[in-house]
Amino acid sequence: MIEFLSLFQDVFAWSYDDMTGISTDVVVHRLPTDPKFSPVKQKPRKFKPDMSLKIKEQIEKQLKTNIIIVSHYPVWLSNPVPVPKKSGEVRVCVDYRDLNKGSPKDDFPLPNIHIILDNTAGHEIESFCDCFAGYHQILMPEEDREKTAFITPWGTFCYRVMPFGLKNAGATYQRTMTTLFHDMIHKEMEVYVDDIIIKSKKAENHLIDLRKLFERLRKYNLKLNPAKCAFGAPTGKLLGFIVSKKGIEIDPAKIKAIRDMPVPKTQKDVKSFLGKINFIGRFIAQLTATCEPLFKLLKKNVSLHWNEECQQAFDKIKDYLLHPPVLVPPKSGRPLIMYLSMLDGAIGCVLGQHDDSGRKEQAIYYLSKKFTQYEAHYSFIEKSCCTLAWVTQKLRHYLLSHTTYLISRFDSLKYLLEKPMLTGRLAKWQMILSEFDIVFTSQKAVKGQAIADHMAENPNDDDYQPLHTYFPDEEVLLVGTAEDMSESCPEWRLFFDGAANSFGAGIGAVLVSPEGKHYPGAAKLQFTCTNNMADYEACIFGLKMALEMEVKELIAFSDSDLLVHQTLKQWITKDSKILPYHCSLLTLARQFQSLEFRNLPRARNIFADALATLSSMIQYPDELGIESIRIQLQAKPAHCWVVVKTSGNSPWYNDIKEFIKIGSYPPEASTNDKGFLRRMASKFFLNGEVLYKRISDLNLLRCIDEDEAQYMMKEHDCPMALLNVGMDVIGTIDPPASNGHRFILVAIEYFTKWVEAESFKHVTKKVVANFLRDHIICRFGVPETLITDNAKNLNNDVVDWLCEQFKIRHRNSAIYRPQMNGAVEAANKKLKKIIRKMTEKHRDWHEKLPYALMAYRTSIRTSTGATPYSLMYGMEAVLPAEVEIPSLRVLMETKLEEIDWIKQRHEQLSLIDEKRFNTICHGQCYQKCMARAYNKKVHLRTFEEGDKVLKRILPVQDEAKGKFAPNWQGPFIVQKKSRK
Repeated sequence: MIEFLSLFQDVFAWSYDDMTGISTDVVVHRLPTDPKFSPVKQKPRKFKPDMSLKIKEQIEKQLKTNIIIVSHYPVWLSNPVPVPKKSGEVRVCVDYRDLNKGSPKDDFPLPNIHIILDNTAGHEIESFCDCFAGYHQILMPEEDREKTAFITPWGTFCYRVMPFGLKNAGATYQRTMTTLFHDMIHKEMEVYVDDIIIKSKKAENHLIDLRKLFERLRKYNLKLNPAKCAFGAPTGKLLGFIVSKKGIEIDPAKIKAIRDMPVPKTQKDVKSFLGKINFIGRFIAQLTATCEPLFKLLKKNVSLHWNEECQQAFDKIKDYLLHPPVLVPPKSGRPLIMYLSMLDGAIGCVLGQHDDSGRKEQAIYYLSKKFTQYEAHYSFIEKSCCTLAWVTQKLRHYLLSHTTYLISRFDSLKYLLEKPMLTGRLAKWQMILSEFDIVFTSQKAVKGQAIADHMAENPNDDDYQPLHTYFPDEEVLLVGTAEDMSESCPEWRLFFDGAANSFGAGIGAVLVSPEGKHYPGAAKLQFTCTNNMADYEACIFGLKMALEMEVKELIAFSDSDLLVHQTLKQWITKDSKILPYHCSLLTLARQFQSLEFRNLPRARNIFADALATLSSMIQYPDELGIESIRIQLQAKPAHCWVVVKTSGNSPWYNDIKEFIKIGSYPPEASTNDKGFLRRMASKFFLNGEVLYKRISDLNLLRCIDEDEAQYMMKEHDCPMALLNVGMDVIGTIDPPASNGHRFILVAIEYFTKWVEAESFKHVTKKVVANFLRDHIICRFGVPETLITDNAKNLNNDVVDWLCEQFKIRHRNSAIYRPQMNGAVEAANKKLKKIIRKMTEKHRDWHEKLPYALMAYRTSIRTSTGATPYSLMYGMEAVLPAEVEIPSLRVLMETKLEEIDWIKQRHEQLSLIDEKRFNTICHGQCYQKCMARAYNKKVHLRTFEEGDKVLKRILPVQDEAKGKFAPNWQGPFIVQKKSRK
């Protein structure tokens, strides 16, 4: 290690003279100021003579090393704040409070300490590095230097480098470190501001990781402080904790400081003690419940009365720290175990995981919280749901990537799933929990139940019997390399190859049994692909052959370096054409108990290569067949999934329904399938035997099977008048009419397109019922069906009672789909257009409404080819223009005798059925024309990772954004495709 470090002496700074700073082309710290804030010049402060001399000494050192320079005409001026050191010297800080108030906040985030601890623990060897005066290695731009000016008895100076105390200094430094080491963070190293940790799973790789770090430091001229660096250590101190291969421990110095604290005598002493405890709260079980007597001492207007209860809590914490637990970071591929308990007014939680043996549980995180004043009044069920929701938010970074087994006395998930209409806080908790894969497990006699109902003090107790759960997907994919292939092998072997040439593309695979029997297979690809794509096709083809023969352990051989190295994760899969194949291959691999990939020279893969070449060149006529080696036709890439009809008579939602009903999974479901089913079931609700899906605005959508869907997708024509009536509301209308009306209630008869409308000040449920009775039922008769949207004033007990009295079926259109009641929506649009042209003043629109209705009723509708008036009454209406200037029709009717007029009227009525029949034919033709026009505009859109997309905003009623607000958000970038 010493010999290695001597090669990189230039990355260390032994004094300020060795520190030149990072290039301004990489980073500078700028100081933008808000124009609303005027510059502030602080008045000089007075110092004692001895302190003034110490300040002068530090100023001279910083001038000599070019950290500060003389300032001549500063606009902002601050005062120094000398801070004594243990050595007797002082550190000169600057009071930048005024400057910080005038600077906008840089929101670049600092890393989460607990995530860094989890990522660092569990490694065999680590190195801890600290940058030399890290802030001073970042330069200030010349135009911003004067803003850092400070006044001393020895002159006015400003910083040439980034000083301590600035508002955004930490964000600038963290951004710099993230930029310089972005490809190494969370892999070979972790960074927290100026602290750098190099970690290695194996000791032999540590020098390689250190070399990569030092070369990067040398490239960007970033210097380390050798006095604060430790290299090749199995254990080290990080951010106030001890990390090692064993896990995460509390720093013994912090334990000693807490145990040596005397009994608090003031509220400040209590706050100091609780502050130290809170820093290590991750390690303490039921911290809130234990410290409850101490929290009571911090209430306002309460004198400090240290009683026996406080002393017991104080001593209990100190005794607990005699043997603090060792926490471990979670390991991927294994489920988590979460214990929840609710004591009087407090929440307790511990997150754990089985160790490598599967027999012991190890703690990951302890969590506790006191119920708020409002939460304390919740029922037991609501407290359980509240507890689970709060815990999932606090431990979200753990739960998102693992299946979590919840052990508690009450199943909060089942309660939330069985509630048909979740509102308020229950709906909020249900939405929070829907993104996690949580499985409830009944409470068992597990270790630690005596203390807060969960494991607490002895996570390594050998007498503990853990939960016995079988996880078939663990260690599914085992990959490796082999220099040679043995002819005699106890496992099944797969040889595969792909070929793409001028004749086409083909794939071949040979499956060899342990007894040496060969099972060849080949396929001709009927789509264009590259050689690499063909190799992946051949691999997937061979794996499917093995699965069909129920092979569980397999060794796959290939002469494709790309495929093998990408499967070994030695090469990154970047090609967008190859990435879907890579994901599909990994999905198939999980179905094997053991799958190993090995590289093979092309000369040793002759059989598979010949099959691929043959299948690519052969012409495969439909009337011929090859019996010895069957060459199939493959029309689609292997990663493209095909939706097929499920076997049996079960509907598509049967698995979801059975899981909610009895908690059962479909047969042969993998662990991933079960997790996906659990997450999906949280969005559904079972009412008897009818399954509904919840949506974001708390409405329910009924799940239907194929037959019901086919029936609903058919065109439902209205063959005669007064069968179907649609109703809707126009408003709120601003400005209101002169009589105060702000709404128009509109009803349309679907066949004739006859419209009734009336203005109102408020559209209450009573107004709707009276309108339906007076304008529809009493005027035209009882309709068969009433169709409305889901508004509350159109769906209530008064309207339901009226419909029930007159045997009217009340139907609701689908949510967020106004096309389901398109006739009344189109009528609304047309009425508004007519009224807009007729109004002379903005507040007289209610007076023009009857004339607008007349214009609408006497105009020919495109969808029917006739006027609503003629279809309703069998004749055309006499218009005002025909009275003022008599038309031929009016003149003829005025000269008719009464008998002749009656006869003509009978003839008109006798022809009305024929006219309505023609309207039906015209309407069907019009619907087909509209469908063709609409379908021309509909194009299949597929999105790939990296594409920019817009997200549609659904018109949730609680989010009124106005008629002219955009109906989309974005753009967003597609990160991952959930379905191929």
